[in-house]
Formats: sequence, C-alpha cells, structure tokens
Amino acid sequence: MDIPAIGDAEELSCDVLVIGGGTAGTMAALTAAERGARVLLLEKAHVRHSGALAMGMDGVNNAVVPGRAEPDDYVAEITRANDGVVDQSTVRQTATRGFAMVQRLESYGVKFEKDEHGEYAVRQVHRSGSYVLPMPEGKDVKKVLYRQLRRREMRERIRIENRVMPVRVLTSPEDGRAIGAAAFNTRTGAFVTVRAGAVILATGPCGRLGLPASGYLYGTYENPTNAGDGYAMAYHAGAALTGIECFQINPLIKDYNGPACAYVANPFGGYQVNRHGERFVDSDYWSGQMMAEFAAELASDRGPVYLKLSHLPEESVASLESILHTTERPTRGTFHAGRGHDYRTHDIEMHISEIGLCGGHSASGVRVDDHARTTVPRLYAAGDLASVPHNYMIGAFVFGDLAGGDAARYTAYEGTLPADQLAAAHELIYRPLRHPDGPPQPQVEYKLRRFVNDYVAPPKTGAKLSLAVAAFDRMTGEIAEMGARTAHELMRCAEVSFIRDCAEMAARSSLARTESRWGLYHERLDHPERDDTGWLYHLDLRKSASGAMEFTARPVEPYLVPVDGFAPAGGPARHLGEVDFVPVATAGSREAAPAARAQAAPAPDGPDAVPAVAPAHGSGSSPRILELLALAEESPDLDVLRPYLADPDPAVRAAAVAALGETVPAGAGPALAARLADAAPVVRAAAAAALRELVEVLPGGPELGAGLRAALAVPDPAVRSAALEALRALRLGDVQAYAASLADADPEVRIHAVRALVSVDAVPELAAAATDPAREVRVAVAKGLASVHAPAPGPLDPLLADADPLVRGAALGALASVGCPDGYARTAVAALADAAWQVRAGAAAGLSAAAPHTAVPALAKALADANADVRKAAVLALLAHRDAPEARAALATAVSDPDADVRAYAGRAA
Repeated sequence: MDIPAIGDAEELSCDVLVIGGGTAGTMAALTAAERGARVLLLEKAHVRHSGALAMGMDGVNNAVVPGRAEPDDYVAEITRANDGVVDQSTVRQTATRGFAMVQRLESYGVKFEKDEHGEYAVRQVHRSGSYVLPMPEGKDVKKVLYRQLRRREMRERIRIENRVMPVRVLTSPEDGRAIGAAAFNTRTGAFVTVRAGAVILATGPCGRLGLPASGYLYGTYENPTNAGDGYAMAYHAGAALTGIECFQINPLIKDYNGPACAYVANPFGGYQVNRHGERFVDSDYWSGQMMAEFAAELASDRGPVYLKLSHLPEESVASLESILHTTERPTRGTFHAGRGHDYRTHDIEMHISEIGLCGGHSASGVRVDDHARTTVPRLYAAGDLASVPHNYMIGAFVFGDLAGGDAARYTAYEGTLPADQLAAAHELIYRPLRHPDGPPQPQVEYKLRRFVNDYVAPPKTGAKLSLAVAAFDRMTGEIAEMGARTAHELMRCAEVSFIRDCAEMAARSSLARTESRWGLYHERLDHPERDDTGWLYHLDLRKSASGAMEFTARPVEPYLVPVDGFAPAGGPARHLGEVDFVPVATAGSREAAPAARAQAAPAPDGPDAVPAVAPAHGSGSSPRILELLALAEESPDLDVLRPYLADPDPAVRAAAVAALGETVPAGAGPALAARLADAAPVVRAAAAAALRELVEVLPGGPELGAGLRAALAVPDPAVRSAALEALRALRLGDVQAYAASLADADPEVRIHAVRALVSVDAVPELAAAATDPAREVRVAVAKGLASVHAPAPGPLDPLLADADPLVRGAALGALASVGCPDGYARTAVAALADAAWQVRAGAAAGLSAAAPHTAVPALAKALADANADVRKAAVLALLAHRDAPEARAALATAVSDPDADVRAYAGRAA
C-alpha cells in the first residue's frame, strides 16, 4: 500500500473520545452519551467482540453485595493485598459503587447467579469476606453490552468507528490538555485524526509483555490484542504512570493460556496441591505473596503443582465443566480431551503465566484519581489500564462510568491540531511501509519479549534490569526497521512499539524501587526486604520535557480505612529523576589504557566498491541470479556454473560463488581460489568465506595450492588472510611463503603468517618476528613459540623484556609450556611485583614449570594479590606443585577466597 499524505487524513470530531471498546470503554461511552455528550468510540478490532470481556467472564471477583460484605472490609483487603501502597479513595469507589453497577448490568440483561430465594449467590474464596459472584451466562456479557450501544437513542449520540487504531493522544501546545488523537484504519491504512473535548483511554492491560512458556506470541494469559497501547499513549502524552514495577503474574493451566480458575473451582471444593497432594498456599488469593508461594513450590522437589478436582462429586465436576468449558476459554474442554484428561480422573497440571502490566489484577497502570482523571487535563483512564489495584471487571465498569460522566462536561476542541504531533504519529504508523522487506513483526516481537523474560521477569536483580534497559534501547532501531506491506501489518508493528515502551517502563521502574514488595510481583534478589520506611510510596514515572523517563516517590495518603501493619504518613514527594543503573561489566577497571590497534587499509572507492560481505545469493536484480538459485537445487557440476562465475555483473558472480560453496562440485577449491583475485570486493569476500567454510572438506591438490599462493599477492588483506589460513589448514604452504608474509603491511595477515609458521615448527622465523611493530603480532609470536613441537625458552628472551605488558605477560605465560629453568624462574618471581596484572598473571602461570622450591613460596604470596585473575593463575600453578606440602597448605587457604573461580580451583587440591 502507498503511504497516505498527512493532508489527506480523515478528520473526525466529538465531545468525548473513547479509545477502546472493551469493558471500561463501552461503559464510558454509554454514560457519556446518557449525559448528553457526542461520543466517538474507536476500536482497533470490532466492538461486538473486542476486549478481554469478549472472551467470556465466569464470575465477578469483587462484588461487595450488601449483607454479604462491607465496603470498608473490601478496602482493607485490597490495601493488605497491595502491601499498603494504595490510594484508598479509588478502591473505595469500586467498593461503594460496585453493587449498583451489578444491578445496572443486570438491567441490561447480564445474568448473575442467585439462590432459590432470589438472593445473589455470593461465595467466599478469599480468606476473609465473600466477594465472588458467579455468572452462569458470562460468555454473553459483551453481546449484551453491544446491544446497549446499538440502541436507537445511543446510536444518535455514539459513533462507533471499528478497525481504527489510535497511536497517540494529541495534547494542546498551550496548556497540555488532551484534545484528540492520531490514528489509522487497520483495514484500509487511511490516516485518521480526531479532535475531542476529552479523551478516555480504555485499552486494557499490557498482556503481550512477557513471552508465554509455550513460546506462542499470542498464547498469553490476557487477551493478546492488549499490547499496552494505552500505557504508551498516556506516557507520550505526558501522563504519570504508577506501580509499573508491580507486575501481573497468575497461575494458569500448563501449556494452555487458560486461568487456573481458583475463583470458580474453590467454591466447589477444588484446590491447588503439590505432587504429594498437599495444599500449600498460605496467603490470600489476590496477593503477590500467593504467587511467590506458588513459584517456590513449583521450583522445589514438591513440584509440579496441580488443580485438584478429582475428589469432587459428579455434580460438582459437571457444574465446573459447564462453566469452565463454555465461558472464559471455550477451547478448554477440547484441550483436556486432546490429552485424554478428565477432571474426574486427572488432576490438572498448573504453571505460572508470563508477566504483564495490569491495574485490574495487580497495581500497574496510568495514575488516576477517584474520578478516573489522569495527571493530564481532560485525559482519563479506566479499566485494567488504570492504577486501581485489583479492580477486575466490576471496577472497570465503575471507572468507565466515572470517566464518562466526568468527561461529558467538555465539548469538542476547535483549534488547530498540532502539526508536529501529527507528523510524529504519521511516522510511527507508516515507517514500516518504507522498507517492506525489513524484519517481520513476529520475529522482532519475539526477540523483544524474549529479552523481557530473560532480564525483567522476577526474581529481579539490578544487573539484569540494567541489561534490559540497554537491550530495549538497542531494539528501538530494530523496531524502526520492521517491514510491513498491509494495514494489518502496520497495526502489529505499532503494537510492538507499544510493547517496547512498556518493557522499558517495567525495567526502569523495577530498578528504581530498591526493595522487594508484593511477593513475586516485585522480588528484588539484591534488595530482598520490604522497606516501609523508605518505600511506602507510590513510584510514579513520566516523560520529562527532554524526553527522559523520570521518577517520583509519591507518599501514600493517609488511609480512609485503617489497616493494621501500615501507617502512611503522607508528606512531600521525593523527586528521584532518572534511574541509576547497576554496573554489569565483569572485566574490572583497566590499570592502563589499551593501545590503539593499527587500522586496516581503507576499502577502495568507486563504482565497484560494494559491501565487503556478500548476501547469500547476491543483491542484484539480474534474472541470472534466479537461474542460479534454481540450478543450486540440482547440484550442478562446475562446468554449468563457470559462465556465472565469469558474468559481468559482480552480484551474479557473488551468487555463483555462494552456489559453489553450497554444492561443492569437483574442482570447487581451485575455482574459489581463482575468485579470490576477482575485481569486485563482494566476490572476493564471498570466495574467502566459502574457502574458510569448506577448508576441512576440500581436497588439497597442487592446483588449489597454486591458486592460494597467487592470492597472497592480491591487494585485499582479507583475501591474503584467507589464503594463508587455507594454505595452513590444507598443508599446502611452506616456510618460505609463510615467512614472506611476515613482511605484509596488514597486522592481521602477519598473525596468520605466525600461525602458519607454527604449523611447520619454523622457530627461527618465528623468533625473527619478535620485534614486529604490532603488539598483537608479538603476543601471537609468544604463544606460537610455546606451541611448536620442540619449544625452548631462549627465543622468548626479547619478548620477556618487551615494553608492552601484554607481550611480557604472554611470554611469561609461555614459560609454562617451554620450561622455566632457574634464570627464567627468577625473572618470573620478580614479575609477580609488576604493576600490570596481566604480567603478574603470566608470571604465576609460568612458575607452574619452575622448580617447587622457587615457585611455591612466590605463588603462595601471590594468593594475596588484589586481582582475582592473578590469584586464579597462582592457584592453577600451585596445582602443578601439589605434591609439595607447602603447595597444598597454600591451596587450603585459597578455598575461602572471595572469588568463585579461585575457590573452585583451589578445592581441587582436596
């Protein structure tokens, strides 16, 4: 498809813009319309079956029904579940308005379970309070809501635009308030702009953050269309997000993205057991501590963990099947049947879900007040996107209602939409069309979410989280290079950018909170304790004016409902600024700056100067490349390929070399050697690569040897290096040819010459290279002199006195192989006091070949060296002298060394 011009955008106008047609979005639209606002509802799929609610709902987890539970008890429960970090005013809205919302939904036609007396059949799952209200026909909730949206009086006030995906909330340059959105049509690709009086984000959680254990991109616990769109849009609009370090993690069925359904099974008598059939969950079901206990049991010898239903009577099992197999996951029965499992005869193996961000199930979301207002004027957030802990479905409806009612006060923005914001959104949407052959979205997304699992999923450490941020920074470029050809692919590419934003927020937030809290949701191994003194705070993040992600520790406000164990004091916020990274390098600090390496000769300019590495089959558009691809499938002989090897087009010749390397017909070796002298760098590079790949299988005949020797005169140093490598490996060279290459202008070629001379035990020629101007060549010589068949220490003399510490260290280390007689041993002992740790480590290694009476006392002292690598070298050298009692005594002291490697090697002496 073509990229549409910004000026051709379809412009829409409304009083209230609702982004997302799921649970909270539909309720927000209905309420705003009832209050008289002109509402525009944008949904990137179709409202009839979009959002998490469309997957079905088997019950309400937090129904505060009068006579069965009290709002204050519910607020206290959520406060405890969230380890005290909670804005009780928002939770209280759900507690006090939830029952009215149940009745409103019932008036729409949603069915809630009632007993024989017509009372709501609320059940107890949590350790205190009864809040679970089953929904026998929960699979139809979304259908019921859609019917309400399409009522005649609602159609007059609510315009629904399906298949339109917003990517950015537009804000006023004057005062920062939300004034609309930039979007595109996911079917046609058309650019869409919206001006609005207020914007309500109701896009759900970021369920596609971590990668499921199954490896399927869309096999997530949450609805996989929820890619963190709203989190990213709120962040880029300048809104504060909070609790992003508090992840959503849930128990689920192993190899199936269905929930474990404690809320359904437990009231019937089901429960979770370990492999011994023991119940093990001590904490409450809506706490992260429960997930920590679950993970610990799973990782112990008491795992795996199972959902046990086999002990239940038939009527209970049948009732469970009628709910579990028809509501949230209609494929669940098919899954169990495919494995030959039945609840009556098999306990169901459970596992842990991937991580996600979700206010409705944990606490991470866009910061809102008790009317769903964000920190950006006229921007609202509701549902799983909003930071109202454990809000679930009823809370999403309540805050959708609050947002719609409050936003209905505003009328459409009439100013000019900001051109810079529109341009940035346009670029975000359509850039994949500029390089349609770029990396496909599934591959990039898989890599991104694999990093999330590797570095961000708990248990967390500062080092891993720091690596995560670096990885996500790198992936910004890879995401920008993603390719797309259709509007649907553009949607998926935009989602990847949202996931990356959420991943960075999750990593940086987890770094910023230097404590452990919420059980498995935020378990920091490097900060294992909960710190209420320093961290009974909300951790807010926002995008600064400079574009950096900044943090504020916002104190928890004094509670409306007192809760034992927590006493928030309020007070001022702490501005934390940007997060500090944890050092992750392991090499340690340098004692001296590294010497600059000699630069290779610049590549030639001109029309023939194509990239040095050839693509697998060339990059030209010649139809002869297609012919080659077809020929390669038939394993042609060399005569068939010769015309392509001589083709005027370098791309064709490179493709022919690649085909030659794939098929390896008789005579391939000489033909490849001949291409080493090709005029085009791309062909030479392909030939060199093929020779290196095939060197073990090519027959080493005279013709090939002659071709390789001729290549030693080619001006391209990469060719000369490859030729020397092949001559050495195939035993086709001689001392004269190798020694001549010691005078090559390129250090890399000279290193290959040194290796070749070692292969023919040419000690005098090697010794002559000990004065080479390049340090890396002299190091290679030192190592080479230790590798010949008849080594001796004498040729190392100039290297032992070399001015460069790396060369001296290599020469001293070589003494371990060539021998370390008394004179050299004294040199090595003296070198243990050298300022450079590389020299000290080399000296310790060399002393392994010295006489024990000289080596052992010196090595024992070296065990106190400040550098762990020196101590390790000393331990390894002492192992060579372990027959001496003094050596064993020294090694015994090293078993408590702070370095793990030193301890491990010292332990061998035992």
